[in-house]
Amino acid sequence: MKKLIFLIAVLLGILNSNAQSDLESITQTLNDYIEGSTNGQPARLRSAFHKDLNLYYIKKNDSLGIWTGESYIKDTKEGQPTGEDGKIIAIDYENNIAVAKVEISHPKSRGTYIDYFMLLKIQGKWTIVHKAYTQRTSNKVFDSNK
Repeated sequence: MKKLIFLIAVLLGILNSNAQSDLESITQTLNDYIEGSTNGQPARLRSAFHKDLNLYYIKKNDSLGIWTGESYIKDTKEGQPTGEDGKIIAIDYENNIAVAKVEISHPKSRGTYIDYFMLLKIQGKWTIVHKAYTQRTSNKVFDSNK
């Protein structure tokens, strides 16, 4: 019985360490995005994005806007920080897929933006494969427990 309890404890420890490792890896990928974008580090930004990533947003005329990840990276100038401030608001993941919410505050009253990301764990590395963003207008959160 002691061996069984020990084996269960070891397995739970391994599972917990893998979960922590994934959470840390997702967080690192999101921080590579935030820091790469805000600190003028296009190589770091590129390391966070899948090569086929697009950014999606709603234009002023309510139509879909699509910005290629490559164009976004090209707009990030090496060594030219934007003065933005970014923080991770939420991460949810299961197995090899994750969604995340990041807040980016712009200097000079350009407002605050909310980025929603989809990440996939591809060959052991968490990568941003999709980004949609909008300007913050509220702090609405749906709570399914209510």
